[in-house]
This record gives sequence, structure tokens and C-alpha cells, in this order.
Amino acid sequence: MPNLAPAQSGPWNVEPSGLDLDTAAPADPGPHVLPLAFTPTRERPVRLRARPLRDGIRVPDHRHAWAQVAYTPRGVIQIAVADAAWIVPPSRAIWIPPDVVHSLQVNEPSYLRTLYVHPDVIPAGLDHCRVVEVSALLRELIAAIDVPEAALDAPREHLLGALILDELRRASPLPLAVPLPRDKRLLTLCNAMLADPARAWTLDQWARHAGASPRTIGRLFRQELGMSFVQWRQQVVLAQAIPLASKGYPLARIARELGYRSQSAFSAMFKRTFGRTPSEFFATGPDMPSARADRPIDD
Repeated sequence: MPNLAPAQSGPWNVEPSGLDLDTAAPADPGPHVLPLAFTPTRERPVRLRARPLRDGIRVPDHRHAWAQVAYTPRGVIQIAVADAAWIVPPSRAIWIPPDVVHSLQVNEPSYLRTLYVHPDVIPAGLDHCRVVEVSALLRELIAAIDVPEAALDAPREHLLGALILDELRRASPLPLAVPLPRDKRLLTLCNAMLADPARAWTLDQWARHAGASPRTIGRLFRQELGMSFVQWRQQVVLAQAIPLASKGYPLARIARELGYRSQSAFSAMFKRTFGRTPSEFFATGPDMPSARADRPIDD
């Protein structure tokens, strides 16, 4: 299962070249260093960088002065901030506002398209991290801006960028965030549940594991995370289902690995949350990476 750990300092398997990080220690996150060719400016406010990333790459805590849209037409990535984590499935995108300290993990070989957005052009309302659907129009707009430099003049780049931002503004957020607490007792419990989501313990059993009363744990869930124990556990199950589905696992196996007694019970919970069955949610349209997908990572 993927590790939904919050952004924090510690040992990292960092890709040293293609991810363009500075040498700031993870405990003191520094700005993300990006090649000038991709840095957004007032004259070119929306820039795109596309590249394949190997499985297992982890990027430690960092921040940047611009907003970022991370989009994977192929593969699964994980983004974590201080108090939440998201697993982003194929053909969805995550919006990260400027100056938000975050980390990234690649859970399987992925093709990452990253849009960098200058703060001056960020639409109103996009002030929090969110995962959104990539509509057919947004997919094509991103593909249209992912072309060689010589094929994209400044006026066209401006028009495409403006339409991309309007689509992102209109996109509905998906309930894929797994909020993480700051209280050490509750964080210990949450990390244990994340490591073994199929363990069908009751709140009483998890409370004993954390060394607190069920009433205390229930109160901490509501105070720190704004939801009940059952609601948080459901978010974990949904997040853990994403990498399993992206690997092509049958739905029955996904339900079994996540602790559900039947495929139908898991499907019913999934449809209540997303309004679609798992098979409908994970069915994506054709979205082939551009011809540049075979470039080395350290481009």
C-alpha cells in the first residue's frame, strides 16, 4: 500500500537531476528551482513541462512562488502537505496554490504534465489544494500547449493558458483528500490504519491501540479532522483503491484487499461518494502522451 505520510523531514529517495530541487534541507523547505524555460512570468503566465518519471521517486518538502497543476495521463502520483495527502489517479489533476509546502511521490511509472501558473492570473477561489476531473476539453487544451517551443507562439500560449485556467476554475473537486491530524495519539492511530486499511477493527479497538479512550479518539477526529472515525476511514479506503485500480486489479480483489466482504458493498460505498461505480470512475478516454514522452528524466 502507498504511504500517505504528511509532508515532513527525513530520508528521501530523491531524483537528483530531473526534479531540479535546490540543496535546502528538507527540514527547512526551500523554493523549487525550475529551469528558466519553464518558469512562469507576467509575459508568459502559464507554462508546461512534461516528462516521464520512474517508480519510487520521492521529492522532499519544497515550495514555489507560483501555482502548480500536476496531471498524469498515465500513472499515479501522491502529493502530501502538512495536514493532508492526495493520491492522484490517471486523468485527474491536483491544483497546488503558491507557497504551499508539499512533497511528491511517484507510486508507479508515470508520465507527468506540470503546469506552472503565475500568481497574477490565478482565478478566484483556487486558494486550496484540490483534485479535479480532467474534462475532455481540459485534456485537449493541455495537450495543445504540450508542443515544442517553436510551434507555440506567445498569443496562442496566452489563449490556451486562459482557457485551461477557466476549466480548472469550473472543475468540481473530488473527495480524494485524506486529512491528517497533528495530535500525536491520533496521528499514530491514523498511520496504523493507513498501513493496514483492511484491518476491520472497531473504534474501541483502535482507541486501545492508541492508548486512549474511544470517547477521546472520537472527539479528536471531530476536532482535528472535522469528520467522524467512520468518515475518515472511508476516505482512506477510497484513496487506497486508486493505485490498485490503476494496476488493473479486478474489483473483487480491490474490495477484498480493502477489507470489504463483497464487491457489491464496496461498489455501493464508492457510488455514494462519487456518484459513479468504480468501473465508470476509472474508465478514462484516450489520452496519449506527446511524442516527447521518451525523453530522459533529466531533461
